[in-house]
Amino acid sequence: MKDIFVLMEHRRGEMRDVSVEMLCGAAKLGGTVVAVLLGKDVDAFAEKAAGYADKVLYVNDPLFENYNSEAYQKALSALIKEHGPGLLLIGNTAQGVDLAPALAVELGASLVTDITALEMDGDKPKPTRTFYGGKLDAHFAMKDADLYILTVREATFTAEEPSKSGEIVKVDNPVTEDISYRKFVEYVEPEVGEVDITQSAMLVGVGRGIREDKNLPVVEELAQALGADLAASRAVVDAGWLPADRQVGISGKTVKPKLYLAVGISGAFQHVTGMKGSEVIVAINKDPDAPIFGIADYGIVDDLFKVVPKLTEKIKELKGA
Repeated sequence: MKDIFVLMEHRRGEMRDVSVEMLCGAAKLGGTVVAVLLGKDVDAFAEKAAGYADKVLYVNDPLFENYNSEAYQKALSALIKEHGPGLLLIGNTAQGVDLAPALAVELGASLVTDITALEMDGDKPKPTRTFYGGKLDAHFAMKDADLYILTVREATFTAEEPSKSGEIVKVDNPVTEDISYRKFVEYVEPEVGEVDITQSAMLVGVGRGIREDKNLPVVEELAQALGADLAASRAVVDAGWLPADRQVGISGKTVKPKLYLAVGISGAFQHVTGMKGSEVIVAINKDPDAPIFGIADYGIVDDLFKVVPKLTEKIKELKGA
């Protein structure tokens, strides 16, 4: 099997979670996993990647301090032509969906974007992507090509502890021509509300099961007793009961707390995609067939208005409050 290249994405001194997830997923496909890293002062990132990959190819150059589509395309194209991998995995991020199609056109590669599962048939990938809110899985038969490129949705693979000590190879910058016509100006971060739920250790997620906004205090008291922050499904945000910065899911935020307690959330695919990477998932829902129970570690099938007050009371009792 040909090598599998995994593009490591980083921004402002932090590695994207999807990068490590892809390395762990690639390791289960067979073949040699090669982490590819472009950046400035990224030696520490190369060391980290070596814990998950058989080999790390990295270019350390000021040209790659910030993402530049032309620079990345030229550098990756050169590395791919030199090393000849059979598969390239890129995160399905704003950067990834910009870069992958351009590379596919230049290299004549076969491309599928936003995949949610992956198997291999020899050297040929068999990717899956979900449609219609998770109700349909589409299995792709990719056109034969020397190179296959896939963009991978976050949380498709599970990040594991590092177990390798891959070879680290520093590569000279293969981009020789001047591309100064495109310059990075500044990062403009979105405004973060009162709480950044992506950093929360524990979250209580609220769904349409609370019926109306006047019932929010029931769940807020539970969150306070736990020392957790409040998150929401899209239905709750659309109703105006909680602000958009609390929304979890495809059109909201991806969270990975130690505990996610889903209260009155049915478990629509759009929501589950944003929280399925949580360490422990507990669900409270009166519908025994609610999809949320399919991913929950623990579940309570009952009316949340009966369960939540009792749970809050018990937590306070255990904490001595």
